Amino acid sequence: MADGGHAVDRVYVAACARDLRLARICIASIRHFYPDVPIQVLAGGALARGFVRELKQFWNVEVANLPGGDYGVGFVKLEPLFGPAGLRFLVLDADTVFAGKVLDAHAGAAAPFVVDDEQLPEADLKRLYYDWDKLKAIDADVQPAWRAFNTGQWFGVAGVLTRADFDPWVEWTLPRRLRHPRLFMTGDQGVLNYVLIQKAALAGLGLERRELMRWPGHSMAGLDVASVAAGAAPPLVIHWAGMKTPLLRDMAGGELLRFFEAEYYRRLPMGRLRQALALARHLWSQGWFAVSRRIVLRWRSWSKPPAAPAVDLGVAR
Repeated sequence: MADGGHAVDRVYVAACARDLRLARICIASIRHFYPDVPIQVLAGGALARGFVRELKQFWNVEVANLPGGDYGVGFVKLEPLFGPAGLRFLVLDADTVFAGKVLDAHAGAAAPFVVDDEQLPEADLKRLYYDWDKLKAIDADVQPAWRAFNTGQWFGVAGVLTRADFDPWVEWTLPRRLRHPRLFMTGDQGVLNYVLIQKAALAGLGLERRELMRWPGHSMAGLDVASVAAGAAPPLVIHWAGMKTPLLRDMAGGELLRFFEAEYYRRLPMGRLRQALALARHLWSQGWFAVSRRIVLRWRSWSKPPAAPAVDLGVAR
């Protein structure tokens, strides 16, 4: 067990400017069960100064000391791997909450990496992680991802892997880029699955699979507000992957998100006013992002060169 009586030395929460509402909720849920575990935010891009100040002042949460810049989709979650050797950590996406004492439930793990266990049809695994058949052209020893994991929640130990393990697949620019984007899912998920699965199969890396995550799209059974608040819910990470909406009430299990949001602002002076102002900023940023995304997609469709006319080669059909 790590120093301080916890299963980890640090919990990392990955967040960007559009995730601040959910990041607050995630942090409040961690603090509900673990008032003193060290928490750091992995900033995938610039964060609002007010957000950083309130985390430090009222929630004892720091921002990880990383070079500033745009890390791209999820790649900032690889950075804990390269921290102080031996540091045990949990990485979370911002759109997650603790439903119970997650750290206690996994305190006895012997392997340096503990991940969720996702078993899906082959087509979904290749779409959500990596296409091992196509990767054979580059890596003859590629291992299929028959048992994959969502990278919104995973335990690891720093110093076990190095950047060199990812060099063939990741460009360490800002923003980070995949060297083979057609073979891996966008962002960190495909490449992290690939590296861990390869290392476990070919180099004996300790990789333990456990039930870590509950996706609200499948079920929220046993994860209601009353059960979570009383400490009677299963000790899982609830992850709203691919389910985010501008308003919490429109999300499955939204009452639990609202419960932890209220808990977050109760700790802040003039919490209700701060919450209202933060909601207005959140809705504005979400709306602007949606509009700007449509503009970019429309521009790309306009600027795309027309397809070359078919050439009749005189081949009989």
